[in-house]
Amino acid sequence: MKQQANLGKLIVTHATAPAFIQRAAVVAILSFLFFVAMLLVFSARQQVLYLVLAAAFLVVNIFTLIGFAMQRRNTVKVFEKGIEYRKHRVEWADLVSADIDASGRLNLRTRKPSTIVIPKTVDDIGKLDEYIRHQI
Repeated sequence: MKQQANLGKLIVTHATAPAFIQRAAVVAILSFLFFVAMLLVFSARQQVLYLVLAAAFLVVNIFTLIGFAMQRRNTVKVFEKGIEYRKHRVEWADLVSADIDASGRLNLRTRKPSTIVIPKTVDDIGKLDEYIRHQI
């Protein structure tokens, strides 16, 4: 296994923005409520259409919960000597540039030809961009 560089003391952590978590929670709750409602209507009216609708709302609920769980992994950790995002650990000296594209994603270019893309769903991405530019 490759030895990772020690990036020093953890300064700040940028997790998923609360607005995106709230949207996922609202969709999950509503899809579950519609799922239960369609099951109740199916039990009362015994028409297969309501069972199909219940299954569709269940699928929406499952995919929303999976996306919610995966979104929690989008955490950016800023250290004294560098940054960590998912599998990437980069020292400040290894970063060449940082810019936010038209869709709001933060693109970090490293000395070796690679780009780390941080999605706009990360909390305070503007402050993160500003801090990274200051360190570069």
